[in-house]
Amino acid sequence: MAGRRITSLTFTYLLLIVAFISFTFPFFLLIVNSFKRNGEILENPFSLPASLDFSHFGDVIEKMNFLVTFKNTFLITLLSVLFILLFSAMAAYYIVRNSTSFNRTFFAILVASMIIPFQSLMIPLIYIYGSKLNLIETVPTTLLIVLYIGFGSAFSVFIYHGFIKSIPLELEEASLIDGCTRRQTFFKIVYPMLSPTSSTIAILNVLWIWNDYLLPSLILTNEKNFTMPIKMKVFNGTYMNNWELLIPAILMTVLPILVAYLFGQRYIIKGVMQGAIK
Repeated sequence: MAGRRITSLTFTYLLLIVAFISFTFPFFLLIVNSFKRNGEILENPFSLPASLDFSHFGDVIEKMNFLVTFKNTFLITLLSVLFILLFSAMAAYYIVRNSTSFNRTFFAILVASMIIPFQSLMIPLIYIYGSKLNLIETVPTTLLIVLYIGFGSAFSVFIYHGFIKSIPLELEEASLIDGCTRRQTFFKIVYPMLSPTSSTIAILNVLWIWNDYLLPSLILTNEKNFTMPIKMKVFNGTYMNNWELLIPAILMTVLPILVAYLFGQRYIIKGVMQGAIK
């Protein structure tokens, strides 16, 4: 019996080690090749750099207009996530506490919309907001934030919906008896209790919006509004990529979101389980 347990643990640890190497090795290559010249990268991308050359990062900051691009990405991500959290929580709360046939049907349609691929909406989206309403030319950043709120709300409402159902109704009834309005009950009683789920939703949406390339590339046509994934196009040529600058640019783009994920990863599984199962 003890031998089987040892064998099982050994096999489990081996799988974990293989998984760890599989996930961290690409990031290791990204760091290693950030300090190399094009010749070194093309000759052997798996080797260690001959010397630590930090000049690439200065060139990236200059050519990407890094501070402005970082600000654009940060503001778009921050505002989109904040509004997704607020609107989704309010919508889920209303659906749960007002269980009418219309609300149940609306919730079912909202959840079903998550299976619609974005690629099927690209052409109608550009046609309506570009050619018809001319919003892509006039307010591209605002339009992008609104679209992120729309595309991110379905999953967020689904997660909030499951968690709100587990909140005892007696808590809200007690606050109403004490003189709170329905709005005060939501913001002072219900919404603070949604913190674990809100953390999960925030992390997942930050990862998506920060790294998204397709939607901003369709909406943002002016270079001054570009986000970091789009701005990296300056290092891509028609016949050749400038790898010695492109790789540090990728590293500088993913590093902030990686740090945010490492600090918030413990909330993801916890919040998803609480929201989807309860």
